Amino acid sequence: MLSDVDTPPLTPARIRLAFSGLALALMLAALDQSVVATAMPTIVTDLGGLEHIAWLVTAYLAAVIVATPISGKLGDIYGRRTVFLVAVVVFIVGSMLCGVAQSLNQLIAFRAVQGFGGGALLALAVAMSADLVSPRELGRYQGYFGAAFGAASVFGPLVGGFFTEELSWRWIFYINLPIGALCFAIVAYAFRVPVRRQVRPFDYAGTMLVAVAVVAVVLVLSWGGTQYPWRSSTILVLAFAGLLATLLFIAVERRAADPLLPLGLYRDSTFTLANAASFFVGFGMFGAIAFLPLFLQVVRGANPTNSGLLLLPMMLGLIVSALVSGALITKTGKYKLFPIAGPAVAGFGMYLMSTMGPTTPRSVITLYMAIVGIGVGLCLQVLVLIAQNTAQPEVVGVATSSVAFIRTIGGLVGVAVLGAVFTRRLTAELATVAPGTPINLPRQSGATVPTQALANLPPDLRAGYVQAFADALTEAYLWTVPAFGAAAVLAVMLRQVPMRQEVITAEPASQSG
Repeated sequence: MLSDVDTPPLTPARIRLAFSGLALALMLAALDQSVVATAMPTIVTDLGGLEHIAWLVTAYLAAVIVATPISGKLGDIYGRRTVFLVAVVVFIVGSMLCGVAQSLNQLIAFRAVQGFGGGALLALAVAMSADLVSPRELGRYQGYFGAAFGAASVFGPLVGGFFTEELSWRWIFYINLPIGALCFAIVAYAFRVPVRRQVRPFDYAGTMLVAVAVVAVVLVLSWGGTQYPWRSSTILVLAFAGLLATLLFIAVERRAADPLLPLGLYRDSTFTLANAASFFVGFGMFGAIAFLPLFLQVVRGANPTNSGLLLLPMMLGLIVSALVSGALITKTGKYKLFPIAGPAVAGFGMYLMSTMGPTTPRSVITLYMAIVGIGVGLCLQVLVLIAQNTAQPEVVGVATSSVAFIRTIGGLVGVAVLGAVFTRRLTAELATVAPGTPINLPRQSGATVPTQALANLPPDLRAGYVQAFADALTEAYLWTVPAFGAAAVLAVMLRQVPMRQEVITAEPASQSG
């Protein structure tokens, strides 16, 4: 069935306006993945519930991952603009509820609502870009998206620290309301493209199974080694449930009339390699971002806001390289170099960061972070573009959400693995510094940083603790190097598929009405 939405000509000005609204949505959703990190201690002081504090991150992340493939599919069926606007409303409502929450349990529940909206925005904003311009032109705009997503991911702790210290932690949620409303207005006005709404059966079984699998995996990776031992019955049961749900999901998708995630997409080696490379890029990128504030606060003595400012070199490097790579892809029509060079540069930067210590000059730290940012920016959105370029128009939403889904899972695995490496090394180092002297270990999220406890220690003992943290953190950084290396190796095997010159849309513009 053809859409009855009026579709005025897509002038360059209207395209730029539509892209600005989509980039704004992408930035909002990415920002809220990390914005609560520096606000967690203050939130606990106001609302209590320290034992459940990690759920502020876990609830949002789990909802994002579940919503990503579902929203991509719904967009392919009912039109991405409609689903996107609903997602903006859900995100705004979830943000408002988070701001007025009166208990930690309420805040956790509302973070999940916010996460469902945020996950849909992350998937649909990028997928909708393919409805506006051809993949060849899309390279430049994907550079903007990569810059927005990366900057928001890196800048989240700074924004959270600023609002918490200067206003109230509630403002990290309230600020989403006017920005979200502006995003809704821009996209509702500017994004007018012809679509074909098809009556297709929704894959409810696949949706339920992917939700169970994702929640189980998130809980295993969030709780394992922290709240529960890895070999505890709770973790083992969750791991089994996640594995069983995944196997059942694959079986259901093979037989579904219109599967949530068409497995046929993965018969294309280019699509499969782009997804696999995205997993490892997510592993390295989110692992680095999660533990950098901890190094800056504990080892370098920065406060939460200043530690966010010190991440600016990484953010600027990411923005510049994302914009340059996007422009070059649009100009040349060639993309293969960037997913190879990006992880290689980022891996080299993380290796350099693994050599840092308490006495490393700030200028050197700045240089190392900029190198990592440049590497991530070169490949972050290019992998999404590759997947979009290989997908058929009727499944471009699912193809786009697949890459975002896999990248987020990779980030979750990266934070869990690096957290386990960090905790193991730190425990061993502290045992040699001052056996029997207790000190609180930080959570994997980096939300609880024992800077005050360190400040109260005698100078000699404090120096030993700082060195122990430095050694543990730099070992964790080193583990990102093989992840980035794996992404580069996978990218070498990518085929250079000619970039499409036509817009990927579900319906030719001439048939709108």
